[in-house]
Amino acid sequence: MSENARLRSRVLAKLAATIVVAGALVAGLLLPWVGGPGLVARNSVSLLDALPVELTDETPAGPSRLLAADGTLITNFYEHNRTPVTSDQIADVMKQALVDIEDSRFYDHNGLDVQGTMRALMTNLAAGSVREGGSTLTQQLVKQTLLQTAKTPEAREAANAETVGRKLREARLALALEDTYSKDEILTRYLNIVYFGQGAYGIQAAAQRYFSVNATDLTVPQAAMLAGLVQNPGTDDPISNPENAVERRNQVLQRMHDLGHISAQELTDYTAQPVQVTPGLAPPNGCIDASIGGFFCAYAKDYLIGTVGLTQADLEKGGLTIQTTLRPDMQAAGDQAVLNTVGMGAPVVGVFDAIEPGTGHVLAMSVNRRFGCGDPAAGCESINFATIPTKGSGSTFKTFVAAAAMEKGLPASHTITTPEPYTSRVYESYDPETRKIEPYEIGNVGSRYPNTLTMTQALYMSSNTYFLALEDALGRIEPAVEMAQRLGMNFDYSITQTPAQQIIDENRPSFAFGTDGVSPLDLANAYATIAAGGVKCAPTPVLSITKPNGEPLTGEDGEPVVKGDRCEQVIEPGLAHTLNQMMRRDVEPGNRMQTGSRAYIPDHQIAGKTGTVNANDSVTFVGSTPQYTASVMVFRPRDNQSVGGYGGGKPASIWHDAMLPILSAQAPAAFQPADPRYAGRGVDAPPIGNRSSDGDGDGDDDDDDRRRNRGSSTPPPVAPPAEPATPPADVPAPPAEPGTPPTPN
Repeated sequence: MSENARLRSRVLAKLAATIVVAGALVAGLLLPWVGGPGLVARNSVSLLDALPVELTDETPAGPSRLLAADGTLITNFYEHNRTPVTSDQIADVMKQALVDIEDSRFYDHNGLDVQGTMRALMTNLAAGSVREGGSTLTQQLVKQTLLQTAKTPEAREAANAETVGRKLREARLALALEDTYSKDEILTRYLNIVYFGQGAYGIQAAAQRYFSVNATDLTVPQAAMLAGLVQNPGTDDPISNPENAVERRNQVLQRMHDLGHISAQELTDYTAQPVQVTPGLAPPNGCIDASIGGFFCAYAKDYLIGTVGLTQADLEKGGLTIQTTLRPDMQAAGDQAVLNTVGMGAPVVGVFDAIEPGTGHVLAMSVNRRFGCGDPAAGCESINFATIPTKGSGSTFKTFVAAAAMEKGLPASHTITTPEPYTSRVYESYDPETRKIEPYEIGNVGSRYPNTLTMTQALYMSSNTYFLALEDALGRIEPAVEMAQRLGMNFDYSITQTPAQQIIDENRPSFAFGTDGVSPLDLANAYATIAAGGVKCAPTPVLSITKPNGEPLTGEDGEPVVKGDRCEQVIEPGLAHTLNQMMRRDVEPGNRMQTGSRAYIPDHQIAGKTGTVNANDSVTFVGSTPQYTASVMVFRPRDNQSVGGYGGGKPASIWHDAMLPILSAQAPAAFQPADPRYAGRGVDAPPIGNRSSDGDGDGDDDDDDRRRNRGSSTPPPVAPPAEPATPPADVPAPPAEPGTPPTPN
């Protein structure tokens, strides 16, 4: 006798002994139930173990589905590829094939079948291998359910232990299960839980994986092959082991014929056929497989775990339906707009984040990368540049300084005359060249800025000298920093000390020029607060989460874990309305030296602001309509080389291209008019000359790494707002000068 034969004999002998001992114990212990209703009523289960929750719950849930706002699938989250189906979604021939090969007396026994166990033993001994199961389908269902729902290694080990004690417990639970559910329910649950190989759990996943069909459309040969996989899914896998698969399928077909479920002719025809597989792909799993918005998916997943409080197991095993805020049309438009300007995987990163004012719903999140790996050279990225702080956003922070000044009493018409360059009377900085602390000084980019400007003009022209003088009027930087935080900017990225407090402590005037790294999403949200009339909402990518039964997922307090929009009024509506009207001058036609004209879309009111940091390694545009706010940043994540141009160039163009199809498909909406209390009186003085030489006017000539600002002197008095005798309804635009302004670059 060969060594293999001796090993096989020992294994079979051990199997025989185990089955006989287990069968004897089960028969002796459970004789009243095996004997049938004549000895004791079947519903008398008080002597049986109570059914654990895993067996009274539904079959282990399918994947959690992440859906876009319109209901389309973004991706799934799952540990096991499983799609539960109902009984009528499973072909009758599949049920018959499984019962015939695994438990032919399934409809006759009440969970235990000693006769079937002994028959399986004889069949397996004759075949020299395990060809038939020794347990009923109900017992197998108990084992598979306890195994697949086990939450600890100890529980998994107990569910799989080859001990008489485990078999007895399974037997008891099988009897109780049969007393609770119908035969068809038990068979359906089994077909939804059993593993068929190739990562496919349950009959629907298996039908898709091997034949690319639904479980209801399985043919007799296909059903026979799948039924044969239950015992040894690896050995008899038709994709990896087609010869074994043919042999095993034919054994199932022979058993179906022996039991009278297929004719002799059908047996001959079916066994003559080769196993024909049409492998299907597994459903998408995780954000790397997202059909759209991979970086939005990553943000939503982080939100679900970090904010909502779900676990990875909740996502992978909960069968949840997660309705998100993602608008596929806006996401697609954003993706295309970004790629039109900065190519996929380019050294320059382009980001487009869109959010809905008044709700905080995140509508789109585009990056010129594929999500899911750490190799930028291959055009993919695991870092979510759409949400994390990286580079500064330049003069977009002037809006926060303007808002703080207006709240303190300076109107939009507040006029300041500054020399070029302007030296602060309040703020100081360390000059590394002279190694001295000196008054902070800044100039504009280009030489064509007028010396005298109103706040409105200075904002849309992006005058550095005006805003340093405006910071002088505030006296300290704290009101501007606090305003930015109130509107939605989050500076708490440092572990040891919040950068916001550090900026305040050092009294940095460079705050107005946006030199510190910012999150594009935070920037969009802060401007959305202004667009919403001063109502700040926490950004959210999730609208609802429901369980497999369709009910909302609740927390320990019994309330839905998704609470709805979290919004609050953080600045006066009139202040926000006035800021929107001021920023419209940066985009809409008729204003000399405006910086964001490339974002303009005819017939739509757009309020925006550009930004460019020193060395032009980061450029930004943030634009709003009453319905949407979107931030666009183009920057170098790993070096300080110029990206080419200013905030009114690439970013404004991306904003325009992304929003054009969205806005063109809907009626225009208007911002509320400016509030006279904040607008001030009189007509803004027209600017002098054409655009600055940079072609953009966005003079963000400051680098906080080079100039460190310290201390302050006694601030000048802040003038009270001037109340007009007859308040204007809006902040008036300066008259257009003759000639055609050059296009910003």
